[in-house]
Amino acid sequence: MSPPAMSSPRPTGQALARLHQLACLDVGGPQLIQPMLEAMHPLIGFESGGYFYPDGNGELEAHMEDADVQASVPEHFDPRILRSENEMFHNSLRAARDIVLHGHGPRTMGQMLRASHVDLRRSDYYNVVMRPARVADWLCLALRAPQGQGIGMLFLFRPPGAPPFRPEEIATLARLEPHLAHALQPGELDAQDSEIHRQGLLVATPQGRPLWISPDAEALMPLAFGWRWRRGAALPPALQSLVQRLAPRAGADCAPPRHELHNAHGWFSLRATHLAAASGDGEAIGIHITQRVPRGLRLWSALGALRLPPRQHELAYWLARGVPESQIARRLGISANTVVYHRRQLYNRLGAGNRAELLARLEPGGHRR
Repeated sequence: MSPPAMSSPRPTGQALARLHQLACLDVGGPQLIQPMLEAMHPLIGFESGGYFYPDGNGELEAHMEDADVQASVPEHFDPRILRSENEMFHNSLRAARDIVLHGHGPRTMGQMLRASHVDLRRSDYYNVVMRPARVADWLCLALRAPQGQGIGMLFLFRPPGAPPFRPEEIATLARLEPHLAHALQPGELDAQDSEIHRQGLLVATPQGRPLWISPDAEALMPLAFGWRWRRGAALPPALQSLVQRLAPRAGADCAPPRHELHNAHGWFSLRATHLAAASGDGEAIGIHITQRVPRGLRLWSALGALRLPPRQHELAYWLARGVPESQIARRLGISANTVVYHRRQLYNRLGAGNRAELLARLEPGGHRR
């Protein structure tokens, strides 16, 4: 269900506080885009958001809140549509290097349009990409690192019939730019500070034709490969390469080939091994997929389910992360005595006696009483 964001939203202190907190977490990168978008809905009127960003291999990846918009992404990257898009808009977005070609600050669709709105509605790009996704207008923002390289391209979409973005909404997005750029800039990947979220198995032929997929792998593959994965189609190029790297008769002491990637849905490790074919007259390849998520992001999401006030939410996060109270006081800009007071209030509210019990409440299912 789309957020009820079309009704002239006004900035709220709580939403702004949540965005500031997200920007100050010890977790960063594209995995923060969804909580960022959720915090932005009360501030700017948009039906759904999208984010284009470089993946771990430098290729352009896309995360869309809305399923219909996500379904249109393969068409956006289809070379057949490129000519139409170039005829309609300035600075098309096809590769990570294109992010820095876009102007600074928020830009409306009208500012990017090089043709008339009538021509746009007659174009292949509109009828193949925009119309099926129910996108009639957008507000976009190119995010850059302090050194100038592109971090990602944020889009806020509006459906047909929605009013144009108001000047105050555009100004709000401009004020949020440094927070968004800081939070979404990728940092170092720390496997020790992550946890396994889900695992699955895909079985394919040595030629890369899928034979069987477990329910967990079926859920994980579109998260790992996005628009490049289609059920029943050939394996994505990265997995084709993984299968080819598997030696025909690898010994038990040979390490199976792996492929690592990270995106807005976490870190994914894929490992290829030989399997005995069910018919007994050939070989099959097992592709084991594991999704890991940063522990800090999982804790932040778990705290969201408790619906704490922003200040208690932030305090609970740093307590759960094991940060000493003196450091929490510096992070929050309050005294150590105030931290102790609010900690007691928080523990009383949650029925926890210490940090260990707080962490137990934040484990999956732990907040249900």
